Amino acid sequence: MTQLLTRKRCLIVGGTSGIGRAAAARFRDEGARVAVAGLDAAGDAISADVREPAQVESLIRTAIAQLGGLDVLFHVAGMSGRRFGDGPLHDCTDAGWQATIEANLTSVFLTNRAGVRHFLAERQPGVILNTATVLALAPSPHHFDAAAYTAAKGGIIAMSRLAAARYAADRIRVNVLAPG
Repeated sequence: MTQLLTRKRCLIVGGTSGIGRAAAARFRDEGARVAVAGLDAAGDAISADVREPAQVESLIRTAIAQLGGLDVLFHVAGMSGRRFGDGPLHDCTDAGWQATIEANLTSVFLTNRAGVRHFLAERQPGVILNTATVLALAPSPHHFDAAAYTAAKGGIIAMSRLAAARYAADRIRVNVLAPG
């Protein structure tokens, strides 16, 4: 293994399951120091509801204290809003829309804002990696017809592009993964 992340201090939001857990393991294999956060975290993971601004601020402070700083923020956390009423545009409920947008877009806004503020305050370079979905770029209503989820993931892409352009001069890189 090449150890591409040696000495990098990485926070993975949503790192307690699925893609986030796999990323945390790979980051460690690549030499990174990793803090993991999740909604219902257990063990040495940091518990945080990243839909809540105060909890995001606390999460960032805790991760920085654990890691001795922060170089990389990887936001993987998200959810399907179907159980709350997300679905096709004509069927999507107000509650489904709100819950899905909060979990998938507001949470990314909050963690990214906190990450950028940290990098700017420390006058250091940083990396932010957000997770969207290919559905935001190539909708497939026959397979996944969820208006709020798709809108939220499209919002992540747009916000990340703006942030990448805005903070490039500050040596803060912002990118998006869009799994299919």
